[in-house]
Amino acid sequence: MAQFLAAKARQPDALLFFRMGDFYELFFEDAEVAANALGITLTRRGKHQGGDIPMAGVPVHAAEGYLARLIRQGFKVAVCEQLEDPSEARKRGSKAVVRRDVVRVVTPGTLTEDSLLEPGRANRLAAVAVRGDRAALASIELSTGEVETLACGRDQLASALAAVRPSETLAGDRLFADEALAAALKTSGGVVQPMAQALAEPTAARTRVERLYGSATLDGFGAFEPCEVSALGLIAAYVETTQAGKLPSLKAPRRLAEAGFMAIDQATRASLEIDRTQGGSREGSLLAAIDRTVTAPGARRLAERIARPLSDTDQIAARLDAVGWFVERRQLRRTLRGELKGAPDLARAVGRLALGRGGPRDLAALKDGLTRAASVLKLLDAAKEPLSEFPAEVSGACQALTASDAIEALAGDLGRGLNDQPPHLARDGGFIAAGYWAELDAARALRDDSRRVVAELEARCQAETGLPLKVRHNAVLGYFLELASAKAEALIRQGPESGYIHRQTMANQVRFTTVELAELDAKIAQAGERALAMEIELFEGFRVRAVGLAEPLRAAAEALAELDVASSLAEWAEDARCVRPVIDRSCAFHVEAGRHPVVEAAVSRDGQPFTPNDCRLDGAGDTSKRLMIVTGPNMAGKSTFLRQNAILAVLAQAGCFVPAASMRLGVIDRLFSRVGSGDDLSRGRSTFMTEMVETAAILTQATERSLVVLDEIGRGTATYDGLAIAWAATEHLHDRVKCRTLFATHYHELALLEGRLEHLGNLSMRAKEWNGELVFLHEAGPGAADRSYGVQVARLAGVPGPVVARARQVLERLENEDSGAARLDDLPLFAVGFAEPAAPAGPNAVEQALAGIEPDDLTPREALEVLYRLKEAART
Repeated sequence: MAQFLAAKARQPDALLFFRMGDFYELFFEDAEVAANALGITLTRRGKHQGGDIPMAGVPVHAAEGYLARLIRQGFKVAVCEQLEDPSEARKRGSKAVVRRDVVRVVTPGTLTEDSLLEPGRANRLAAVAVRGDRAALASIELSTGEVETLACGRDQLASALAAVRPSETLAGDRLFADEALAAALKTSGGVVQPMAQALAEPTAARTRVERLYGSATLDGFGAFEPCEVSALGLIAAYVETTQAGKLPSLKAPRRLAEAGFMAIDQATRASLEIDRTQGGSREGSLLAAIDRTVTAPGARRLAERIARPLSDTDQIAARLDAVGWFVERRQLRRTLRGELKGAPDLARAVGRLALGRGGPRDLAALKDGLTRAASVLKLLDAAKEPLSEFPAEVSGACQALTASDAIEALAGDLGRGLNDQPPHLARDGGFIAAGYWAELDAARALRDDSRRVVAELEARCQAETGLPLKVRHNAVLGYFLELASAKAEALIRQGPESGYIHRQTMANQVRFTTVELAELDAKIAQAGERALAMEIELFEGFRVRAVGLAEPLRAAAEALAELDVASSLAEWAEDARCVRPVIDRSCAFHVEAGRHPVVEAAVSRDGQPFTPNDCRLDGAGDTSKRLMIVTGPNMAGKSTFLRQNAILAVLAQAGCFVPAASMRLGVIDRLFSRVGSGDDLSRGRSTFMTEMVETAAILTQATERSLVVLDEIGRGTATYDGLAIAWAATEHLHDRVKCRTLFATHYHELALLEGRLEHLGNLSMRAKEWNGELVFLHEAGPGAADRSYGVQVARLAGVPGPVVARARQVLERLENEDSGAARLDDLPLFAVGFAEPAAPAGPNAVEQALAGIEPDDLTPREALEVLYRLKEAART
């Protein structure tokens, strides 16, 4: 209990798995929490301060399953292991306790085991730091060693977090006082861990990061902003704590350019269902619709591409070149995909080996992965054409797959040294192939021959006594002879003179030994222990070599993933009849016969055709309008049309072919989609309030290079209020922001703006009435819709006939009503145009002084001096 309490004091916020023999036990409140979370039995054992000690436990061999369940429920688990054999403890005295200590803390962002990870999903630990108006996001995937940093404006932190989608996010505790930052952290998608703000102090943070990399300076990795160092420092502190001092093998931090990716905020990701549906499922998302990858690393790389589309035209073109190359070579593509299918996860295997958590199966993964890499390289070399070169991505992959002498030597030794079916743990033995090491073969022969001798001894004992004696073994007694109690009496009465020494009496059996069996037991134990020790020695040698070659092994893993992504996108492009988009630096958005990949796949399964549509926008207003008002009936396809064009932009800039007859896209810096908002009860926001918050973000953050997709702005309030908001937002986007915009609405009055705003046009989704039925054509054509057909849609939805009939009567009366409110085009709002707001008052002297202060950089004396200066400024 003293050991447990000491370990628990060091990890107060984690459940403590305390190793006791073949079980991990939990005590006190940990036991009660775990029993409730896992549905395991809660018992009592011993006393503490006069009360019973609650206890619960899980078997060691099944611990990973229980760990996975706890982690999914948001718990942290500290694993306290036995660090010595009980026999070693007894050497210090009969009452000595086995040494134990925490060897790791398992959290959502620090998982490395295959059984705890989703193969096709990245598992990132992120950290956020803010200094002044600059923010930084650092992320690490411990299982693969990838490390990234991104410095950005404070207002861009939310979209950066949404792109990474971390499993766990670290943040200084002071950041939670900022409502906007706290909201961004809350919606990041994973567990948020507050950290002491002092851990983000740049100088101390730099020291911790240098220690993590074993480097004297970070200068060789690039010029990091102070906030980036702070974010990396939070990760370094957390890794040191959770890994109990074990240093992972990490790649050098990769700095991401702030302007290198299309910014997509969380609301837009949810609206477009990029990687998961609004119900939280992967099935039905854009990612699921296009994913044809055949390896887990390839699936993760594809998800990363879709989550963070590029904004550099050269990089986009390089990706498209690789996809196009595979589209043109169907047979090569399919042969390559056959080679890649089922390839092991090299990067995660290396990560586990580096942390000391790997086993023989991870070595087998390296062996198989390197064999696949050699086969893939041979296949690509054979595909070289004399008059053309590989695309840059394919060429780079071939270079990474070309094995060095050290890699070839490791692959050869693993191929000769490992059995085909190695065990999960090195301590189980039996994973080194026969013939690899003569001394190991000799030790195994002695062990196995001794077992044969045991069988012969058993037969001899049975013949001597005429009794059905059986040789058994357990960890306490070693080898012994066992006999049913009813037949053992005669042997016991003979005493030691019979040569059979009584050892133990059980409920139904009696156990004996002989001098010969005891001597044989010692020989077998020594031979088995020696063979196992030799296998573990070989395993450690392989592990050290693999960790020393981590960088080229990871490069090979990345190359296989890139080839998987490029060939899978080519496979999907052929299946979905996609074309290569033209990406340039214009402000054009021209799509001919575009299709929504998710909706098309869904209707195709039902045997229905999907109706393609064109869309033409030009931010400059030269070749087409920059803002289109989209009207039409409910159920006619307005929302699908809007989402479709936003998704085509995501696919194009991610480096994918697109489902269309043609597409030309001027690079988009930020994508905004407000389609189908709901309420946010956890933050006390109604549907309309949520809609207005998202609209405000669009109007303040969109630029001339952005694409904005809006659906039904202003519908959640009174008619004139909603129309006024929609009208003003339209004018702002047209006159001020000047970005490419699709704006769907049922406020048909907005169609009047086509004659008032130079670069605004109208589109409508077509529908026709036929024999009293409403037929949706799902076609977008020029011009505004004349009606919404709401009553007809209500009838189609099953609204009772009397209600529909009454609705028709009311609608006819309202449409024929000429008195009452003035006609909209006579109102001053539509004649005046966009009013200039009053110029905001500038900051006063105190506000200016406060803006230049960084509290974390002040000493106590400097802080006091600042207070005096502020007080003097307030007086004047």
